[in-house]
Amino acid sequence: MNKNPLLLTALFVLLSINPLFSADWPVLKTYDQEHVYKIALPIGGVGTGTVSLGGRGNLQDWEIMNRPAKGYNPGSGRNNSAFFTLYTDNGGKKDLRLLEGPVPFYQYEGASGAIATNHGLPRFNEVTFGAAYPFGQVNLKTPQIPVSVKMKAFNPLIPGDVANSSIPAAILDFELTNSSDREISFTICGSMQNFIGEDGSQGKSIDNINRFMQEKGISGIFMESQGVDKNAEQWGDMSLTTNSEGAITYRTAWLPERWGSSILDFWDDFSADGKLENRKDSVSDKPMTSLAISNTLPPHGTKTIRFLLTWYFPNRIAWSEAPLKNYYSTQYSNSWDVAVKTIPALPYLENKTIEFVSALCSSDLPEPVREAALFNISTLRTQTCFRISDGNFFAWEGCDDKTGCCFGTCTHVWNYETATAFLFGDLARIERNIEFGTAANAEGLMSFRVTLPLEEPQSFAKVAADGQMGCIIKLYRDWQLSGDNEFLKTLYPKAKSALGYAWKKGGWDGNQDGVMEGVQHNTMDVGIMDRIPR
Repeated sequence: MNKNPLLLTALFVLLSINPLFSADWPVLKTYDQEHVYKIALPIGGVGTGTVSLGGRGNLQDWEIMNRPAKGYNPGSGRNNSAFFTLYTDNGGKKDLRLLEGPVPFYQYEGASGAIATNHGLPRFNEVTFGAAYPFGQVNLKTPQIPVSVKMKAFNPLIPGDVANSSIPAAILDFELTNSSDREISFTICGSMQNFIGEDGSQGKSIDNINRFMQEKGISGIFMESQGVDKNAEQWGDMSLTTNSEGAITYRTAWLPERWGSSILDFWDDFSADGKLENRKDSVSDKPMTSLAISNTLPPHGTKTIRFLLTWYFPNRIAWSEAPLKNYYSTQYSNSWDVAVKTIPALPYLENKTIEFVSALCSSDLPEPVREAALFNISTLRTQTCFRISDGNFFAWEGCDDKTGCCFGTCTHVWNYETATAFLFGDLARIERNIEFGTAANAEGLMSFRVTLPLEEPQSFAKVAADGQMGCIIKLYRDWQLSGDNEFLKTLYPKAKSALGYAWKKGGWDGNQDGVMEGVQHNTMDVGIMDRIPR
């Protein structure tokens, strides 16, 4: 083998920038058709919010506006929630169907009708799902057409690279394979509602508009609002883009909705020739939009069409009444900027993510351990966690369906998670700086919940024994992992005070024998340990 370093470097660069050289996506767990309907794989970056890929290929749980939103599917009441469709022309035999698998019978039940989105549209007959977080793959087949589809969705997840793991985007690939001896013309179209201003619980859309834009080989729809308050958590913008080769047609609006006529007009228009004619809608505050790309599939050939859904919602309240800004809003000017900056880097980002996930999937750990370790990383990229404009990282204890639950990056709950330190040490050291630098007072009492803004005095001022002692251990661990001596030197005096707090007379360990006999608030929420009979 030629070991010329310049040739090896050139090969590395080629592999990094040419999407044709992206490796196959790893699969750790495969779900058959009977077991796909409860799947929701969150696609989004650290601190950016997510939208979830459902097991049949649907998009659901739109949690991109700074709060949990389980079950929120914009437009679902009009049977045109966000969806992708495939048009094919096989020698004059035309077909149009939803790029989703079948709806189970129980999702047609409900007091007000079906709970499944877009349930009335034709779709693929067969579906399976392959997962190795953050990769989700929906495999679709149907006997009506000789084209199978693999819908692939992910967001970059690269250990040690917080910036490239914190992109507000969902990357959606549609890999089409022609099993026939005939060339097939096809068009893939993405459609969604501009619901800016409405987060599933609060807010209202006002005067939203869509614009078609092109820049640097990227085509897409930029969704914005002319009426939503720019200080609201629900204010921002979204973009649906593609850089794939092919002919582009689009709609910046559908016809206004009138008893199903809007979706019928879309279907009739698109099914005629796989192209879109634009429409006008001066009535709706939440206009629909569509972006379509056409190409051909050679006999027994495969092609991939890539879409990006990007978003930008800078304002956050969290558990503070004071307005905060999301960190990612300091890295991008809007959702279109996210697409422009991300698309050129995607081959590299995709391959680095494959490298990490493949290494874990191919390890000799038992499969349940690999699954638990990998799939639970998703928590870092849900609305449980967020990062504000000063770079600081915070988290709830968890999330209810519509709100975060239990504020303050609670030390005696987050005491037991270790993934952050080993995957993103920068974020772990941020947590230690907050715990010792802000939440601990001169006497060593560490408030186990931090309040926001950090500049204000920490008013919670309650201490948890396991949380405080755990932070001392984690400080030592994070120094070992990072080798950052300045980090340890800065926080070491506070760590000594925090340990000394346990030795106070009448405290947790007043006699300093290393056994805590005193009253200890802890994760079991028991504060009367000294009263339990021994």
